[in-house]
Amino acid sequence: MAKDMTLLWGSGSPPCWRVQIMLEEKQLQGYNQKLLSFEKKEHKSQEVLDMNPRGQLPSFKCGKHILNESYAACFFLENQYKSQGNKLIPDSPDAQALMYQRMFEVLTLGQKMLDLVAYKFRVPEEERHDSAIQRNKEALTAELKLWEGYLNKTDSCLAGKEFTLADVVFFPVIAVIFRFGLSSESHPALAKYYNSLKDRASIKATWPPHWQEPPELDVMKTI
Repeated sequence: MAKDMTLLWGSGSPPCWRVQIMLEEKQLQGYNQKLLSFEKKEHKSQEVLDMNPRGQLPSFKCGKHILNESYAACFFLENQYKSQGNKLIPDSPDAQALMYQRMFEVLTLGQKMLDLVAYKFRVPEEERHDSAIQRNKEALTAELKLWEGYLNKTDSCLAGKEFTLADVVFFPVIAVIFRFGLSSESHPALAKYYNSLKDRASIKATWPPHWQEPPELDVMKTI
């Protein structure tokens, strides 16, 4: 089964990491994969464009099916391999509703994180405005306060005691935020969550290879 799958991915990209975690959780190791460099613009190569006309990663093919959106790939793999690996959609309507709600809220968190980091990375220093950086910091600070509150009310994972699709999509984003210097002291519930899951087999097996190096930014230290 896994031999019919191909994943083109970039190190440290939350959408790519989600698909990798998902494949591990469903015991689909042994798929074809290729690590590409964002810096070298390899995500704009013909190889990627043939699979993903948007020129983005991940680019994922499962048999004849192409699923380049990470959420789509996660849902598809869970539904196609229900009886294999870990079950990631709970049966309980309460847990299921909470899981879906948190999953889609992650999109907002990811965007606010990206607004702050991308502004630092992509906007030339002479064109940056302190007021824009401050606005982005304030937006992310308020967003993280929400998640801190959510995690104070759950047992260990986002939708209860069990690891679900919500955690698959959330963990890579929060891991990036901690990598960029988020304070554990200021965010104890998020830190507890992050530390409790970073050694989970599926996460450990797919840890971004370039994260052996120190991070380039400490942009989250003042959040």
